[in-house]
Amino acid sequence: MIQGIFYARFLPQEGTKIVAQSPPGCIVATTYTPHLKPPLVDFDIIQEYIIPRKAFFNRFMTVNSPDNKYSILGFPVSIPNERYHRNEFIFNFGLVVESDVDQIPYERLVRRLAVTFAEMERQHNYLSSDGRSDDGRRPIESLLEIIKEDLNNYGECMIPVDDANILNMKLFPYHPPPAPVRGWHVPVPKMKLADIVDPTWDLTLQKIIPHVDGVNDVRRIAWLADVSLPLTQIALQHLLYYDTILLLDMFFFGSCYAPRPGVHDFIANRDGLVDECAGYVCINTPIPVPSGSAAASTAEDESKDAVDTADIVRQPPQQEQVSNYQLIKLMTTFCVGRSVMEWIKLHQDAGFDVLRYIDVRRLVQFGVIKGLLYRVHKYVVSKHVLEALATGRRVVRAGDDSDEDTLLRYADGCHSFDQIITEQNMTDGEIMKKLKSLEPGDRTVFYR
Repeated sequence: MIQGIFYARFLPQEGTKIVAQSPPGCIVATTYTPHLKPPLVDFDIIQEYIIPRKAFFNRFMTVNSPDNKYSILGFPVSIPNERYHRNEFIFNFGLVVESDVDQIPYERLVRRLAVTFAEMERQHNYLSSDGRSDDGRRPIESLLEIIKEDLNNYGECMIPVDDANILNMKLFPYHPPPAPVRGWHVPVPKMKLADIVDPTWDLTLQKIIPHVDGVNDVRRIAWLADVSLPLTQIALQHLLYYDTILLLDMFFFGSCYAPRPGVHDFIANRDGLVDECAGYVCINTPIPVPSGSAAASTAEDESKDAVDTADIVRQPPQQEQVSNYQLIKLMTTFCVGRSVMEWIKLHQDAGFDVLRYIDVRRLVQFGVIKGLLYRVHKYVVSKHVLEALATGRRVVRAGDDSDEDTLLRYADGCHSFDQIITEQNMTDGEIMKKLKSLEPGDRTVFYR
């Protein structure tokens, strides 16, 4: 949000001077605003950066206040012309924003302000006239106030300055470049993409969106949609750029997960985190009715017509809830070196049938998305490969296409088993079996 906006000039007799500011008193206190809040920044300290040295003219500048609370964004402009005193007109339009906000969207606004008013000054002496002309121009003070309010409230402004000029600006959010999309990633939609897609969208997006369900990996989505893998990755990068999906790792019962420090928030049920988890991962299992109960006897005595009617108007079955204590126990028992299958057996031996009441994939997915768990990846390292990389020799000799030699390409400790499974179309067990065929003691499998 814009905290303040100002217009400054360099006057030959007075030096740097704030001509207009909004809100009043945000940069320098005035005699008309003694009751308002103190200025956001100390003008005496930063004035040499409001109108800087000549080397910084016509460049975007950012200056932080001494307390590092606010940032001043400016674009000082110099217009050389013989009609000005000292043959030069120097001014600056600046914005004051909090120092911790993203400044990239505001850079375009500052540049647009400087370029627009510089052109208006060259054509009509709009800034140097100091409001002396009476041709219906809008004062600078009112312009700055409207610009600040419109940009903060609506993210855009369109203001008529005079009969020939309109100030039109829009605040565009900045999205960082998306992360690379790999074939072993699983895209999880953050909204109902099928509800917002329309026929004008890219054809590849229209084909892959029905298969983005949080379960299919990128390679499988490409196969189901009959689209090449590179095109699928590019299309998913577009969705990732606009923050409509997020990427997770593939889920296997042989994978390992470990808790993050954020699991403390889950234990404390901060912001209803455990309740949210229960609604996402619990399986709706009806409570069985005892055979000797009155309800069972009554059900047996009902006629066939009554049973048919009940099939039409069926009451929702009574559900058995998993306690918050049990969910916390499930989430906190993940650890390094314990696979999901071993984790399930641990709780089954303790008397809790996990698969009956909990969707394990959803539980793991919830933990990863909320920052409660992280995936412990599996890698393999071969001494032969490391020696070849150190000496600059080829890891795999030309013409060697056997499975063992193919796996050597991944045995440098930089390729996870997820990548090998996806690219070689092999299971974890098949990979381990092939690796055992290497020289004894040549391979090491580790987790990180």
